[in-house]
Amino acid sequence: MMKIATWNINGIRARQADVLAWINAEQPDILCLQELKAAPEQVPVALVELPGYKSYWHGQKGYSGVALLVKSEAFTERPRFSHPAFDNESRIVVASIGPITVASIYVPNGGKDFEAKMRFLEALRAYAGEARAAGTQLVLCGDLNVTRTDIDVHPKERKPIIGQLPEERALIEGILAHGLVDTGRALDPDNHDLFTWWAPWRKMRERNIGWRIDYVLAYEGLARRAVQCSSQRLVGTSDHAPVVAVFDGI
Repeated sequence: MMKIATWNINGIRARQADVLAWINAEQPDILCLQELKAAPEQVPVALVELPGYKSYWHGQKGYSGVALLVKSEAFTERPRFSHPAFDNESRIVVASIGPITVASIYVPNGGKDFEAKMRFLEALRAYAGEARAAGTQLVLCGDLNVTRTDIDVHPKERKPIIGQLPEERALIEGILAHGLVDTGRALDPDNHDLFTWWAPWRKMRERNIGWRIDYVLAYEGLARRAVQCSSQRLVGTSDHAPVVAVFDGI
């Protein structure tokens, strides 16, 4: 079994206790984090030096940031961490781990600069295409800040706004077209209550009035082995839930 998880934690310093408790309970083999809001030197030592994990922290003070943690027991070879050329604002880190390549991704929300968001998504689509052409076994994880279809938005939240626009959704489909599978939706195709983010007001999370914008997109060979991909709505104090995918026979 292999467990791959992704979580936008909305501030690593504010959520240190949440993240540590969750890792101890879940023991993911690969964990992708987003929205660290911290430069590497500001990340709590307890996470940087977390026993049993090799980690990479990529961020800046008060804004953006991504990380990758890889369980040493599951992958004895040290990961090779890198950043694609389109990385800016500390939004993507990639780890080559044995036969697979995993990316932790934080797509801009587009509220202040929609064109920058579209450029990032276009670059991510090209990256996925290049990876497939090279035979790379790619897994893209993170907060993509786009809902794939209307089923991924609670009816009370469905609006023609950024995060739900046809041109954004088309780029997500373009990424998937390069041999990737949305494991969450593949395993639970008709679930109208599957969300990963909730606005932090009016008890939206408690009422499960949310959006699904956090994903584990796995290459087809791995996706066929997926037995679970859940959004853990009751976990933590971030406005996002951890998304955990479990793959059998690995």
